[in-house]
Amino acid sequence: MQEREELTPRVLPGCRPVSSHPTGHRPLLSTLGWPCHPPPRPRRLLPLSLGLFQGALLLFFTFFITYDEPSAQAEDANLVANQLSGIFPLFQDIQVMLVVGLGLLLTFLPRYGLSVLTHNFLLLNFSTQWALVLQGSLRRFHHGRVHLDLRNLLTAEFAAVTVLISVGAVLGRTSPCQLLVVATCEVPIYLASEWAIVTCLGVLDVGGTITIHVFSCYFGLGVSKALFGAARRPVHPKETATPHSDLLSLVGTLILWVFWPSFVAVLCQPGDAQRRAILNTFLAMSASAVTTVVASSLLERDSKLSPGHLQNGSLAGGVAIGAVADMAVPPVAALALGSLSAVACVLGFKFLTPLLARKLALQDRCGIHNLHGLPGILGGAASAVAILVASEDTAGSRFSQVSPVAGDTDEGAWRWWGDRGAGGRALCQAVGLAVAVGGSLLAGLLTGAVLRLPCLARPPERLCFDDSLYFKIQDEAESPGPGGTAEEGALALKERV
Repeated sequence: MQEREELTPRVLPGCRPVSSHPTGHRPLLSTLGWPCHPPPRPRRLLPLSLGLFQGALLLFFTFFITYDEPSAQAEDANLVANQLSGIFPLFQDIQVMLVVGLGLLLTFLPRYGLSVLTHNFLLLNFSTQWALVLQGSLRRFHHGRVHLDLRNLLTAEFAAVTVLISVGAVLGRTSPCQLLVVATCEVPIYLASEWAIVTCLGVLDVGGTITIHVFSCYFGLGVSKALFGAARRPVHPKETATPHSDLLSLVGTLILWVFWPSFVAVLCQPGDAQRRAILNTFLAMSASAVTTVVASSLLERDSKLSPGHLQNGSLAGGVAIGAVADMAVPPVAALALGSLSAVACVLGFKFLTPLLARKLALQDRCGIHNLHGLPGILGGAASAVAILVASEDTAGSRFSQVSPVAGDTDEGAWRWWGDRGAGGRALCQAVGLAVAVGGSLLAGLLTGAVLRLPCLARPPERLCFDDSLYFKIQDEAESPGPGGTAEEGALALKERV
């Protein structure tokens, strides 16, 4: 090494000699030992793309978006007020879930908390606005204008939820620009998938088990597979959770657990269907929380709990129950479904995730396959069984779901579904589940291929899972913390996207 330092360094194309480096530090050395700066990257791509998007959105809202006109009839005004008082508390609950609960759930990465919370908040707002534009452009034009109400906003947020779930598979190894591309591609694909599954096939899924959780899971896995290819990556040193990060993540789990019944019940018809949805969701999630403790204790050494199992398994019941939440199923069915989904989630983390990583080189950083995929498939299968054994009264009361693309449910469009026998309706549930899995996986693979474009380069491996890549934290570039170097801090400033 001493002899190498005494040689006159050869400057590669696009590089400067060490002596001319403005920071006074030697830049990172290539594998040949020659000094070179990291390749230039579009530092302003994120603010420019977001600025253009928001500007275009302002123009669209100026010319095409309006609110429903207030009714002149006192009776209609009272009806609107009653509907608002019934739906707005549930809307507030969902806001807390998505902004606070889901954001904190993802903070298990100890050095990536700021990035996770910021990216989650950014994607939620970006995807919701994008979904509002697409919904209005497709189906909600009246006399050349799009009439916006709270229900439209809710269905747009459901489209945003799919993005927030999907990016969990590639969390930490993607840039914000790549995440925005995922959102741009996924929202219209979700709306098309939801229209095909709910409106065309007549699938019953009031809580989004199939249309949201299963779709977003396999879309995210497809993105991950196409983006990272067959390369097997070792565990990054910054991926290991700490007690503090696990605690924050568990707080997010508790927030999601408390407000999840509102997410499932918000689009149900007020009355008996909404009451059943709330009760069934609570029972399923309560059973999944208890079963997670049992399963994790039995699978871990010394019967100690795994924080990751508790953070995810406790929510599995809420994922699985969505497809049957407002059906007249007995309480024991909700308890059983919650317990089975928790077992599937814990077993997935313990055995299936390592197997997929080893055999298929499939990266799933947040375990979305275990929390959303496996319980979602279980819930979709349970909905088919419930329809087979349900009475005609149960099946006939289920014209309550609203498609965010098709708008308010048209009874005539659903008549063919009601005329089918129980076997035909159950088959529709199974076909809808297959469409969600296959369609989302294919779309995810295509989206992941787009993310490999040179202009959307991923962060360097050594700066993955690190807030310093996107945030200036206590002048970290000049005074790197423990485990960092001056070179790493300087590179972080260069690599911001």
